[in-house]
Amino acid sequence: MKEQVRGDPRSEGCLMTSTTNRLDELREVLLMGPGPSCVPPAVYRALSRPTIGHLDPRFLAIMEDIKSLLRQVMGTGNSLTLPVSGTGSAGMETCFVNLIEGGDRVLILSNGVFGQRMADVAGRLRAEVEVLEFPWGTPVLLDAVRDRLAEREYDLVAVVHAETSTGVCNPVAEIGHLVRACDALYLVDTVTSLGGIPVTMDAWGADVMYSGTQKCLSCPPGLAPVSFSQRAVAKLQARATKVPNWYLDLTMIIKYWEGATRVYHHTAPINMLYGLYQALRCLVDEGLERIFERHRQTHDQLVAGLAEMGIDMLVDAPYRLPMLNAVKIPAGIQEAAVRQTLLERYDIEIGAGLGPLAGRIWRIGLMGHTARPENVTRVLDAIRTALQQQHSAG
Repeated sequence: MKEQVRGDPRSEGCLMTSTTNRLDELREVLLMGPGPSCVPPAVYRALSRPTIGHLDPRFLAIMEDIKSLLRQVMGTGNSLTLPVSGTGSAGMETCFVNLIEGGDRVLILSNGVFGQRMADVAGRLRAEVEVLEFPWGTPVLLDAVRDRLAEREYDLVAVVHAETSTGVCNPVAEIGHLVRACDALYLVDTVTSLGGIPVTMDAWGADVMYSGTQKCLSCPPGLAPVSFSQRAVAKLQARATKVPNWYLDLTMIIKYWEGATRVYHHTAPINMLYGLYQALRCLVDEGLERIFERHRQTHDQLVAGLAEMGIDMLVDAPYRLPMLNAVKIPAGIQEAAVRQTLLERYDIEIGAGLGPLAGRIWRIGLMGHTARPENVTRVLDAIRTALQQQHSAG
């Protein structure tokens, strides 16, 4: 039987039942996996601001500031720069569905899960997809890209900057130079890299870029920043067919995000946009260079602490990401049991390996607000104790 609880403003208007409220069971967890990352208090406060209408002039002003802040963080002057309503995967799909038509020639440079996902999305759009594969844990090789581009023309070339499944940083600036010599559009995934290492879209020669809020931007998952160059916009405007996905059709979405008269497309996730607005302000206030250095320092601290335990990294030092660390699991260790111990006993989350790296690595995230020395010390102490317990039990 439902009972109206009165006198408590937190429950005013809610019908309470005798069953447990699952939200009451939640506790704070140190998020050190591949995402999401920890959220700073200022962003939580922004998320809790009163919801207003998505066409309210005060909200439209926030939208304009978000676009300006995104351009600054993404290193671009592109007019078409905005957050898509959806996670990073929605950002990926937005870029592909708006720019690809059936029969377009697409080259995917793949060395992990998210390169594979690009190929899947492009194939569903009936593009002629070719995948240039590289071993997981190693970067895309420029000579192989140069040779492939010399063999055939493409409409679009795509690569992941920071491959979250492996901890590899790909040479996107150098790839951009090779792509610019041909007529293809250049698409870069910066879901994990944006806000953690330098991202300079225009300097890379990238035509299309997407990211997500839940990694180094330290905002909960739910929005995907995207940016299109003038070349990409021209390709969009010259389509012979409609964009196949209505919800992600930028020809309509842009009418809501730009211009003196805003045209309704879908109800914007208002409070999530508050959160992104505050998260971007936090980044700019701290300073991007300081943030990049903080990520590098905490990465070095983690690598050194793991080395003291005899634990190695998967990726060679020149190609490692500071914010996503692929850590080799020591011989004889039950990797899932360590992750379970960290979560249940120490309230720390780290990630498992994917695909061919499943059971072989842990993925330890140092993203955004998580990338702090005290958090590295905490996870190192927890791993050390968990390993000692397994050795003692064995």
